[in-house]
Amino acid sequence: MSDSYLRQQGLEAPPPKTLWTSLKYLGPGFILSASIVGSGELIATTTLGARAGFVTFWIIIVSCLIKVAVQIEFGRFTITHALTPMEAFNSLPGKKIGKAHWSIWTFFILMITKILQVGGVLGGVAIILNMLAPGISMTACAYIIAMVVALMIFKGYYRFIEKFSLSMIVLFTVFTFVCLYSLRYTDYSITLGEIWSGLQFSLPKEAVGVAIAAFGITGVGGDEIIAYNYWCLEKGYAAKAGRFDSTPESIERVKGWTRVMYIDAVAAMIVYTTVTAAFYLLGAAVLHAQGSVPEGYEMINILATMYTESLGPGARVFFMIGAFMVLFSTLFAALAAWTRQFSDVFGQLGWIDFKVQEERKRSIAYLSWIFPVLWATFFLFIKLPVLMVLIGGVVTSVILLLVIWAVIHFRYNRTPQVLKPSRSYDTVLWISVISTVCIAIYGVAKLLFS
Repeated sequence: MSDSYLRQQGLEAPPPKTLWTSLKYLGPGFILSASIVGSGELIATTTLGARAGFVTFWIIIVSCLIKVAVQIEFGRFTITHALTPMEAFNSLPGKKIGKAHWSIWTFFILMITKILQVGGVLGGVAIILNMLAPGISMTACAYIIAMVVALMIFKGYYRFIEKFSLSMIVLFTVFTFVCLYSLRYTDYSITLGEIWSGLQFSLPKEAVGVAIAAFGITGVGGDEIIAYNYWCLEKGYAAKAGRFDSTPESIERVKGWTRVMYIDAVAAMIVYTTVTAAFYLLGAAVLHAQGSVPEGYEMINILATMYTESLGPGARVFFMIGAFMVLFSTLFAALAAWTRQFSDVFGQLGWIDFKVQEERKRSIAYLSWIFPVLWATFFLFIKLPVLMVLIGGVVTSVILLLVIWAVIHFRYNRTPQVLKPSRSYDTVLWISVISTVCIAIYGVAKLLFS
């Protein structure tokens, strides 16, 4: 049986030559978009818009656009070397603790902290289910959602994950833009002047904390950049590229399948940037004007006003269904990614052999039940889904810095001479790196010293 994590002889394939023929090989970006557009967009982005109004619109746009170059560089390394993300981290220079590089231990600890974030997402889904079926207790709703998502993921089939993610993206994109368009017929109609005011690179002190969290969680975050590489492997990009041996054939294959990955990543960026911007504008236009900030169990009720104000009171059920889809898509994609990331970590720690297909599938199956139970339990204990998501956003920013360091090393120390990208590519990569680091430092400094 073929294994896309291994470069098995006979799996090589010539890359598509045109944009049109490349489209049928897209897929990893669908899963990435599904994982992004729940906690980041529906919760963190609208919360930032509710607190700051239009003035921080630029942060949302920048956070979506500038990180994709880092994502692409990591993906390029994965296709060239056919290493899993944790294998890549384990090849970095520096101290190892036991069998694993310190960066793997750091990622492991940070991801444990992010249980809070996904617990907040699961909490959002549970709140909606409880509102739709008030006869079911919140505790039962949380664990029902946990069991459903576990059941969908534990088999670990890539094709199902990709198709389900794509269907969710289509549904919640239509849902959001219908609501945004409908604002023009209400008192909350958005003007071009308001949008322009949000593109002036201003950051009020009172919005710094949530802006930092939103920057970390909107667009592609550090853990999502890492997760993207598992989907590139499972889609078969590295397997089709085959072993790189500097021959003209292998160079053409690696470059060709890397080009497909570029198209996939940029397509995903267009989707999640557009939807993120729409969510932010809804929050800034409606919630900020009302002085409402999503908090606690009232999070969903407050968010619902964005839609009832634009579409009328009858839109409440429409919103509940749409919000359920948005948050559930993130929960679904997050669990699919977490089971692989942690299994990969366990492989580098020497607890399992990740490259043995049966051991990898067994670990994914076990974790697909363990994580949802933990997420539900943390939500029921803390009961603050917005805060839980924002804490996760800050942790995501720290993971992003770890990823940036690794990506710079991969680019300048592990890229074969014949595969070195153009100067313009490097320019975009460094703009991405410097912008990400500077915004993070600026935000923290202003929070501490203003």
